Order: sequence, then structure tokens, then C-alpha cells
Amino acid sequence: MNGQEISNRLSRHGHQVDQVDTGRAALETYEDADMVLLDLELPDLDGLEVCRLIRAKSDKPLITLTTSQTHLDRVLSLQAGADDSMTKPFEFRELMARINAVMRRLLPRPSSSPIVRHGPLTIDPRSRRVQLDECLISLTRKEFDLLYLLASSAETVVSRRELMSRIWADDWATESRTVDTHISTLRNKLGHADWIVTIRGVGYRLGTGTVCTKAALASAPYPRETD
Repeated sequence: MNGQEISNRLSRHGHQVDQVDTGRAALETYEDADMVLLDLELPDLDGLEVCRLIRAKSDKPLITLTTSQTHLDRVLSLQAGADDSMTKPFEFRELMARINAVMRRLLPRPSSSPIVRHGPLTIDPRSRRVQLDECLISLTRKEFDLLYLLASSAETVVSRRELMSRIWADDWATESRTVDTHISTLRNKLGHADWIVTIRGVGYRLGTGTVCTKAALASAPYPRETD
């Protein structure tokens, strides 16, 4: 079973799948996934090194796939930080069972955090839905976490350092453009720049925007949290 076949079957089982073909692409996109399936046979980078780099930055659930018939790659994967490892070829039912087992073991229980309402904006942490009046706003995992953090401290300015520490688990990357990029995307999806206010030299706070056509255009059927 190749990568495309795995992606197709996962999609048919209700998972939202983003497939990339290189190690560099995996390192650029893994942050918005709920789980990473990492094939160690990569065309550009050593798969075990990609595993180590992801684990150094994130505690995201990660399963490696290898063609090695010895136990070595699986042992090295676990030492590199993988939560599980499978040898190809394998039965799809076993893959699903292992995915479910890792997700049950590692992901937090459903949030008991309260629903946040701010004017026409409603943010539900249990279903991870964001609604602006009658529109559902489609957000990635990090975008949702960022918006919920700002909305939970609606009268407070949240510093860039705190955002990096709590959303990305990085205290040191205060010069990174990651926060700026996500803030810009959130403003576009919410349809009005005033929803997030920049306090120059300090950080950001939730503002009061308006409902406009851009928000409706940015909204879409809400993505499943299973990518």
C-alpha cells in the first residue's frame, strides 16, 4: 500500500488527510496536523532525522512507516521520538487500530473549557467550532488555539512570547514570523482586521470587528479534527 492508497483509505474512513512527498514539506506542514504518519523512505532527508526534528519541537502523535524487515528501524524510530512504528506491507485495519490507540493514549480528553462569546463571535473549544453570526469559520488547529487564547483574555494584551510559548511551545522564537502570519490569516478569515488588535511592541488582543462578506467567503464546512 503506497502513500496515496493510505491517504485515500483514511479519507474514506472520515479522516482529513494532507499528504506531502518530502521531508522538508513535512517539517513545514506538520504543525497543523493532529497526527503525523511519517514514511522513513524520503527522497530528500533522512526519515529518522525528520522524526527527531518534529519531536524536538512538538509532542504531536507520530507513527513511522518502514520497509525494513528487521527491528532496527522500528527501534530507532522509537528512540527518535515516534509513538509507534509499523513495517510495510501491513493490513489497513492494523494501521487504523494503531492510530486509534496512539490518539487515545496521547491526546488530551475533551476540553472542559467554556464557550467564549464576543459580540457576534462564538468559539466552542469542545467542538472546536468558530461561528461568526450564521457563518462557520474554517480554521486550522493552530489558528483555532490562537484565537481561543486571545478570546479567553479578551481585555488583556497577550505578548508574542506568551503566544509562542503556549501555542507553539517555543519561548525562544520571538523573532519568528509565525505569529504574524497566523494573525494575518485569522484577520482575513474573520473578514475584518479589527477583530485582532496589534499593540505595537507588546503583543495582541481581541478587538471588535464587524460581520462582512469576506467572512462569509472565508467560511466553509468546518474541517474534521482528524488530519
